[in-house]
Amino acid sequence: MAGGGGGEGNTWIWILVAGIALCGAGYGLEFAHVEPHWIGVTCLALGGLGVVFGSCEAMIKCVEGVGERLDWNQFVAGTMAGLASNIPEIVMLGFVVAAAPRVAFVVVALTLHVNALIFGIYSGLLPRDNTGRARLPEPLVKVSTDLYAAGAGAFLATGFLMVLVTVFDSGAHDGEGFGIMDLTVIGVCLIMVQIVATRTMIKRFSRPEAEEPEENEVAPDDEEEPAPKAPPSWAKIAGYGVLGGVTSLLGGHAVGDFADSLVAGLEAAGYPEMVSAIILSLFAGAGAYVMIITAHARGMYDIALASVSGSVTQVPFLVLPAVLLLMALLAQLGVIPSAGGVLPIDLETTSVILLASPPMLLLWKSVQDDGKVNWVETAGMVAVFGLTVYFLAMHG
Repeated sequence: MAGGGGGEGNTWIWILVAGIALCGAGYGLEFAHVEPHWIGVTCLALGGLGVVFGSCEAMIKCVEGVGERLDWNQFVAGTMAGLASNIPEIVMLGFVVAAAPRVAFVVVALTLHVNALIFGIYSGLLPRDNTGRARLPEPLVKVSTDLYAAGAGAFLATGFLMVLVTVFDSGAHDGEGFGIMDLTVIGVCLIMVQIVATRTMIKRFSRPEAEEPEENEVAPDDEEEPAPKAPPSWAKIAGYGVLGGVTSLLGGHAVGDFADSLVAGLEAAGYPEMVSAIILSLFAGAGAYVMIITAHARGMYDIALASVSGSVTQVPFLVLPAVLLLMALLAQLGVIPSAGGVLPIDLETTSVILLASPPMLLLWKSVQDDGKVNWVETAGMVAVFGLTVYFLAMHG
């Protein structure tokens, strides 16, 4: 398991402060209607990414502290941090659902495809042995693969159902869409899988792995082991967690506003709707991507892998069901219309679900067979996931 930590430097604090200042400047320019408009938008983009970077650094420090206090390994600690980092995203998606539920659904589903491509690309950056294979953490091999398989089955069944009810004009809404009960049942079933998987991971795989000595390595007899470093206090851990959560909201909001302006420009230029949705999904996952990059740069490969894998598994079993349940709740309260179905069944909504099954199956096979990723599997994942994103963008 990779050692290291969040680092003792304070560079991330200065980046966070600079990002907050840029966000403030960007919103100030927008409020004052200063022209040209792109100056304020650029401030929001740069400032938002800086704040997201700082919030991820704070989250990594929080994760390390929790892992030290509870004796968790880095993969499980990183997975738990990833779960917590979804809360601000779900809150923001709630506002999108209230305004445009179909758009929220398509963006979330597309996030899965984009994150699967990120998984394939990142697998090519992992350190490998002399056979060209990269070792993967045991929780990823024994738990995440089950989630990949379950996700493939859920997407395949739901996608085929969407096709069938449309072709035969069946269901409560004559094939036009999913109603409140449909969304509630699907959401509850999916989120139940995440609850069971998280409990299993903590119970069975949270202990640190014993580090095996390198081949031909001889331990010195006359060197004393350094005294173990005292774990951080719970107050310090909570402080990092609160800082990471609050700043992620600010950074995510700023990046989201920049993305909205960018998407509006793309639509005005005549680009397909799916291209705009893919760009939105990229910005929605900016926090996870920054965490992956920073953890990898420090050699914390298990935390990086937890973020990469979690960004795939947590979409179908946490973020997507949360959005479906929000749709059902807001429709029940009359905030969004429910006539003809809350979620329309059309080419876009069907394709993002049905085409999610092959990537999940490929992920399951690539990881589960031997617990390692070779170059052929990496190339296959990048090719298939890249093609899927291309098909959705151009023909979805």
